[in-house]
Formats: sequence, structure tokens, C-alpha cells
Amino acid sequence: MTKQTEFEVVLYLLISVLSCGGAAGQGKTATKGPADPPAVKSFGSKGAPITMEVFSDFQCPACRTLFLDTIRPVMQNYVSAGKVYFIHRDMPLPVHPYSREAARYANAAAKLGKLEQVAEALYERQAVWSASGNVDAVVATVLSPVEMTRVRQFIKSGKLDAGIDKDVAMANSQMVKSTPTIILTHKGQTFPIVGVVSYPILRQFLEEQLRK
Repeated sequence: MTKQTEFEVVLYLLISVLSCGGAAGQGKTATKGPADPPAVKSFGSKGAPITMEVFSDFQCPACRTLFLDTIRPVMQNYVSAGKVYFIHRDMPLPVHPYSREAARYANAAAKLGKLEQVAEALYERQAVWSASGNVDAVVATVLSPVEMTRVRQFIKSGKLDAGIDKDVAMANSQMVKSTPTIILTHKGQTFPIVGVVSYPILRQFLEEQLRK
């Protein structure tokens, strides 16, 4: 094995199996990049060398861990530096009764440029709204009354599910079967990562790719 191949195998073996909905497996290498997301659901430069798609469910405990412990530092250290183009993909699982409602609020907030703030609130207070179903109250803690009025209007319109369903269809087409699933794309190759990967391990992998 080459040093590069050994590292990629070690990365995969060190990834936690913690996930919601069962394991999706590694998938296969592709030569085509990810489909364009709505601008409001992507962060960073589209010209960044690495694209990172994350399929997630706001009610999934593993997604919470990934977001709080791994995605936040990736956003701070790689997305803001123009090294990673980050794409949020919604994959609400039927096993979670309030996950689609949370996705609706996140997508509505995204239209106002507030996806990151709302996602953070939903994950940080996941236990609260997962028990009560009151997603609205949690989102209201990070948005202004004017913003909440607009968010509720977007939700009432019934038009947000189309975008969520598009992400789910994309997940199915890419054989994504559990959350969270990360799909990294670099120079035409894709690297699916299923479950929770720690920031130090992911950082090492990103640095390895950036050196190529």
C-alpha cells in the first residue's frame, strides 16, 4: 500500500459507527462533482479545492455531535479560509417525528441568510424540541421577531418541502442511507464518510488532500 492509501484506510477505520438509520457503507468513487445547491444552503467559495456535502437530520443525536464538534471548526478554519466549500443537505428520517419540521425552519431561515445560526440553535437545544415538538420556540431564541414572522410565512406557504425532498432524492441517488453522511469531493474523487468523524481526524485528511 502507498502511504496515501494507508492513511485513507486508517481514516475510514477510525470513523465512529455512531449514526442514525444504519450504515450506508463507503459508496464508490465518482468523477463528477456535487449538484449545485441553493446558494442559501452553501458556505464559502465555490472555487474551493474541496467540497464537503453533509447529509443530516436535525433530530439525529449523531448529527448533533458532528455539527458541534467537527463542522463548527471546519467552518471556522477551512470554509472561511477558502479551502472547503460546504453544502448542507437535508435528510430528515421517518424515525424522527419532528425532524422535517426542523428542516422546514432551517430552510426558511436560510432564505434570510440565517441557516448557520438556526442550525446551531437546533442542535444545541435538540433535547428540548425533540421532547416537546416546539421547534418554533427554539428558533425564536436566535432570530428577531421580524425574522420569525418571515420564517413562519415561508413555512405556511408549504413551498419548503420541495427543496427538502430534492435533498432526500439526492441522498437516495448517492446511496446515502444514514445520517450523518459526509461526501468530500476533491479533484474528481469522492470520499463518503458515514457517521461521526472527529475534527482532528478530518483535519488530517483535509490537509492530506490539500497537499496533493
